[in-house]
Amino acid sequence: MKHILLLSCASGLFLIATGTHAQTVDTLTDKQMKDKVLGEIQTTLDRRTKSIDSTVTNLDARVDALDKSILETKDVKEKADKLVLRVQALEDRQKAVDENDLYIYQANYQSAIVNLVSMEREIKPLILFNSTKTFFDQLGQASNPMNYPGYKDFFAGFNKYMENNKAEETGLGVAANVLSSAGTEMGAVPVTGPMTFALFSGMSSYMSSMSGKHKELREQSEKMVLLTMKVSQFDYDQGLIENEWAAIEAELDNLQKIYASDLSQDLATLKIEPKDFQAGFSQESDAESRYQYLTMMRQSAADFATAERQKNPKDWKQKIYYQMMDVQSLKMRFGQITFRISENIGRYESLFDKYKLDPQIGPEIVNLQGKLSDLRNTFDKAFDPLDYIASTTKMYKVG
Repeated sequence: MKHILLLSCASGLFLIATGTHAQTVDTLTDKQMKDKVLGEIQTTLDRRTKSIDSTVTNLDARVDALDKSILETKDVKEKADKLVLRVQALEDRQKAVDENDLYIYQANYQSAIVNLVSMEREIKPLILFNSTKTFFDQLGQASNPMNYPGYKDFFAGFNKYMENNKAEETGLGVAANVLSSAGTEMGAVPVTGPMTFALFSGMSSYMSSMSGKHKELREQSEKMVLLTMKVSQFDYDQGLIENEWAAIEAELDNLQKIYASDLSQDLATLKIEPKDFQAGFSQESDAESRYQYLTMMRQSAADFATAERQKNPKDWKQKIYYQMMDVQSLKMRFGQITFRISENIGRYESLFDKYKLDPQIGPEIVNLQGKLSDLRNTFDKAFDPLDYIASTTKMYKVG
């Protein structure tokens, strides 16, 4: 089979890299580094939001006090002065609300950028079947009856019978041609698809040709034909699972293209050259340097939001919003594909439960269960689809 490569806030004060900080960052995994930066974004936003909330609360109280004083004041000039103060308080309140709006968009765009650039190292581990090739190799062996005890001797006798009798019996001629075109000389027997009808028909003829004095040979042949049928059904069942892998691989390929497009767009927005990004982040092996580069990108995202508001006060959110939605959509689809992968691994588990007690192919299936367990453990350590999807739905703060 074709293996799927299993194939992932407001700007503010940044920490100065002391020796202790550098040592801490150097020990972080990619996920921990991403979470650390996102945590810093959230902390900065929380601090600023708290300050804004306090300002708005104080201004609301001031407006209420002025309203009461205006109602009680009889002097026209004093009332006019207080009305001016009330207007000023309302303007200050609106400025604070607008400032909070900017902080939220800065934080959300920073979060989008950090999540996007971190996805490259989340997608790469999804190439996990490359490291579990032994599972698929053994899965293919379990679907080939030639790998089971006694089958090669049976098949050699069957093949000789076909060659000696194909001229007199049309069905045997068809079976011989089918097996020849399938390349049985390479050690493979076609056990699924339209060709199996001719194969089983020929085997039936072979057993019918055995006289009573060949009782032991006939019984052994019957076992081998039964084995062929079991392996045929097993191969058909696991073929259905392979079809889903093909669909997953196509989706993963498409996601990689979308990721490359989204990344190119956001780098252009932040005026970062792709080669600089590759050198400073993607291909950088030093964790401290990667952290500093991610911090720089975070600041650039905040600066872009500020510049957009100054340049286009009316529609400044639009471009940022669409880029944020693109990243969230990409991460959601990535989470969904990891969920599909987890489900498909589960289908193998159900498949093996169906055949593991069979006296003929059961031992091979039990061996496969060990390889599948390794595959499941490798995947589960790298991904938690439900947690990934849940966190994606909460990646932005709503103002």
